[in-house]
Amino acid sequence: MSIDVLKDRLPDYARDLKLNLSSLAAEQLLSPQQKAGSFIAAALAANHAPTTEAVVDIYGRELSTEALTAVKTAAALMAMNNIYYRFVHLVHAADYKTLPAKLRMTAMAKPGVDKVDFELWSLVVSAINGCGMCLEAHERVCREHLSPEQIQAAVRIAATVHAVARTLSAEEALAPQLAVAA
Repeated sequence: MSIDVLKDRLPDYARDLKLNLSSLAAEQLLSPQQKAGSFIAAALAANHAPTTEAVVDIYGRELSTEALTAVKTAAALMAMNNIYYRFVHLVHAADYKTLPAKLRMTAMAKPGVDKVDFELWSLVVSAINGCGMCLEAHERVCREHLSPEQIQAAVRIAATVHAVARTLSAEEALAPQLAVAA
């Protein structure tokens, strides 16, 4: 599958998403592994099976088995951490900030890829999940190795893939009603 097939699934009103997919597919600021992993991490976080299947079909072959496992690990751990740390951040009760999380996340120590790539994919998932504490933590590590433009490119991928997933999901939900109305 190509990025064009995914774009063709989008309705005409989502023309901007189609254009953004094209420009992000041609993005040169990130390494091929960083870009492919960012697309897949975003699709996993967006939680729309057809989008995930399409993105993995497009970008999965650009990743080693270890890198794909690391992307999935980042998405899985951030699905847990983003909820916990968003709670800690939003509740604003000082005692939660001092308590240990008591959540197992040892895979972060040895993700099987360069630490910066894993951090970037964790940032992508955290952007979609809206966890401020995780965004700050992962962005801080990414900044040690990547430029602001590279980090922005990954977050632009997150934003666009999430919007694609939401749009396709909405179209699927509306299809039966629109068929009856026609």
